[in-house]
Amino acid sequence: MSVTIIVGVQWGDEGKAKVLDALAAETDIVVRYQGGSNAGHTVVVGNERYAFHLVPSGILHDKKTCVIANGCVVEPAELMKEIDELSARGVRIDGTNLLLSDRAHLVMPYHRLVDQLSEKKKEASGAGKIGTTGRGIGPCYVDKVARSGLRVVDLMRPSYFVDRVRQRLAELNPVLTAVYGVEALDANKVADEVLAFAPRLKPFIADTATYINDSIAHGKRLLLEGAQGSLLDIDHGTYPFVTSSNATAGGASTGSGISPRKVTLALGVVKAYTTRVGSGPFPTELTDGIGEGLQTRGAEFGTTTGRKRRCGWFDAVGVRYAVEVSGIDALALTKLDVLTGEKEIKICTSYDVDGRKVERFPCDHHALVAAKPVYESMPGWTEVLDDVRSFDKLPRAAQNYVKRLEVLAGAKIRYVGVGRGRDAMIDRQ
Repeated sequence: MSVTIIVGVQWGDEGKAKVLDALAAETDIVVRYQGGSNAGHTVVVGNERYAFHLVPSGILHDKKTCVIANGCVVEPAELMKEIDELSARGVRIDGTNLLLSDRAHLVMPYHRLVDQLSEKKKEASGAGKIGTTGRGIGPCYVDKVARSGLRVVDLMRPSYFVDRVRQRLAELNPVLTAVYGVEALDANKVADEVLAFAPRLKPFIADTATYINDSIAHGKRLLLEGAQGSLLDIDHGTYPFVTSSNATAGGASTGSGISPRKVTLALGVVKAYTTRVGSGPFPTELTDGIGEGLQTRGAEFGTTTGRKRRCGWFDAVGVRYAVEVSGIDALALTKLDVLTGEKEIKICTSYDVDGRKVERFPCDHHALVAAKPVYESMPGWTEVLDDVRSFDKLPRAAQNYVKRLEVLAGAKIRYVGVGRGRDAMIDRQ
């Protein structure tokens, strides 16, 4: 039995898709277990760049089954758009290699509307935006928890679907008009807009929890991929500047329907420096030329939104915390090549918060805002790493940096990414 969870241990954008793509050849099933189209994964194959939002990136491999599991939230229009775009590029996608959980919740048009209006209102009032993608993910999870959401299976019962939309809008429309000053939505039009996708979605819909558990029982190898990163987890991240689901390894069980006892490996993915998209505290952020250099060399722009990613030095305090919370067995370090050319590389080993040395990642985001990083420095290197395929061929300074990171993170770094290409990954085992 082999069930591996791939989880980001920073603020997302760690390069999980690249790691998953490298491991997918040795697996049978790839499962996406949380998040929605607010997440983005990028895979580079030769000169081709593929952007994924809902469809697991394992779809690029033949004879693999990809699953969008129950913990995800799905906007039908966005999913079909992604399927159509990938199909137009020659990627085979059908009901045999892509399954959609009947229990996954639907991102409705009003979720997207509320998300965008809420962010605008917060910005106008000076309360400060959360920095969401505006795709309705948060409001969809709110409805899920409030038990007023709609699931994929509901698309198969149109009359029930329409009734549920009417019930929800009876509550929401007064808010839209009184609080946000927009016109009330027509329940029939909203329902018809979403139901129009039902015939196209139907071939993909399945009881994915049963499929996954049966596959494990028959010895299939699984990769479970999460979106975002551990420091954006709704419980363990920098609340309230977080996502709306559990992006730590624990979310893989509830988000896919398997027991945590069946997981054999938790593989954390971590960038050789740190990035963050949107609002929220970021102790090691660099707003100088070094930060701009990392942003340029690392092509640090969001796959989903195109927003610039804020860049900074490696934050060992946050990574160590994320490794602990997710029970990480090993790490995959990505984008080591981006640090080439830096004469001096810094690592944050602790924080100074109001004169106190802090080595544990604080719960209070105000403390994190006030935190000043305490750095140790290491010499950099000038050699290009793109063609290096064994750890002992890396420059000595790069080897020392990797070894130091695994000591500070508290987990062995098994994989080292040294370039954008599909094969630019060193396996140290």
